[in-house]
Amino acid sequence: MNWILLTPELILLLAAALFLIIACLKPDPRRDYQLAVTMAAFTVAAAIACATMSGDLFNHVYRVDLFSQVFKALLAIGFFLVVVLCDDFQGVAPSHHGEAYFLLAVCTLSMMMLASAVHLLAIVLALELSSYSLYILVFMRREHRWGMISGLRYFLVGASASAIMLFGLALIYGVTGAVHIDILVQRLPAMMGQPVVVTGLLLTLAGFFFKLAVFPFHFWAPEAYQGAPNQVAAFIAAVSKVAAVAILLRMIAMAQGNSDLLARGLIAMAVISMTVGNLAAIAQRDFKRLMAFSSVAHAGYLLLGMLCMTPAGYAAAMFYGAAVLIMKYTCFMVMIRVADDGRNLQIDELAGLHRRSPLLALALMMALFSLAGIPPTVGFVGKLMIFVAAMQKGYLVLVLIAMANVVVSLYYYLLVLKAAYLDEPAQSLPAINLTIPARLVAVAMIVLIVGIGFYPTPLLDLVQAAVLRLP
Repeated sequence: MNWILLTPELILLLAAALFLIIACLKPDPRRDYQLAVTMAAFTVAAAIACATMSGDLFNHVYRVDLFSQVFKALLAIGFFLVVVLCDDFQGVAPSHHGEAYFLLAVCTLSMMMLASAVHLLAIVLALELSSYSLYILVFMRREHRWGMISGLRYFLVGASASAIMLFGLALIYGVTGAVHIDILVQRLPAMMGQPVVVTGLLLTLAGFFFKLAVFPFHFWAPEAYQGAPNQVAAFIAAVSKVAAVAILLRMIAMAQGNSDLLARGLIAMAVISMTVGNLAAIAQRDFKRLMAFSSVAHAGYLLLGMLCMTPAGYAAAMFYGAAVLIMKYTCFMVMIRVADDGRNLQIDELAGLHRRSPLLALALMMALFSLAGIPPTVGFVGKLMIFVAAMQKGYLVLVLIAMANVVVSLYYYLLVLKAAYLDEPAQSLPAINLTIPARLVAVAMIVLIVGIGFYPTPLLDLVQAAVLRLP
């Protein structure tokens, strides 16, 4: 077996082992942080270096191809960026920093496995390993009451989604007698007219809808975001969504575009997710809760690309998944720097941000403009690709509904910008001093948001080539 194909996963496995050992030693937050940044950087380098490699491992249970490798690179980059934010890990007790890095590494590893798994049991194991890591991370909130309540609700909804998913897998296996995706791709398209097969596939997708926070599996998101440590909330909002997009694309592609029943089910979920997410976000005053409902809305946009069941739709969803990683991370980066004591940030606490830190205010403005789909940003390009793919499929009404939801989202995004640029704080607040690495990350996010918006061709070509590897 060619172990070089597993280089990113092996580095993360080594990182998890090191943090498991460190967790048994005397706590040293600075040592833990430096080791985490180093291992995360090595993971990014390995993921990029292995991007063009391909092959099947473990008796065709694990597939390494351009599709999985692109997602692994995005996951590695997201892991690195979140670890960079942990330089002042106030939300977790110093004695538990080692365990937190261990769980972040394990979760990233399992999400990489999820991107490459092409066997139903391997998919289930990878999904559950990543989910349980996140449950525990939410529980680790320093304010015990917040973490306990949110973590418990997150776990209960997740366990319910897993049970529904397993029932769906049982239906699919009972009808097809297959567990390998390669075999399912050959047998499922001819059976997509059977309600039991469509029901099984929709129930199977429930576990992945949960991770993407699609209606009606979104109830955990506001509580988990609000109750989790800020860095963990950033990881859930930005990084875990990438893995959800990867496995949803692989599972939906099994239908080969041959199921109107499946498309109608996805249409209903997409419309309700967009509408519920945007309307609920309007009433939020806690920044993390607003980002949670925003994620629900963006899950609807992602589903709009996927339900087209065409290469253009898959490429649009993949592109938008990468865009969500950049946009959500930038928003949470600003929040973490402003609420540097680990507290939950209220929107009105952003008042005067443009004077306290012009760079953070600019980063927040670019990220919110991108989330709202204002050109020239990466979010605008992603939404445009999704809408074009849907129009090509004949979903004009669906595109109009999505555009109406974009207009609604502008309202609450502009409320946040109003607080940052126009509102005056109740009392004089000191300037926010950013370290050089923090400044570099903020500048890099601004450049990515605007740069890809102006010139999306390299990323677009990459995702279009990657989706050709789908079944």
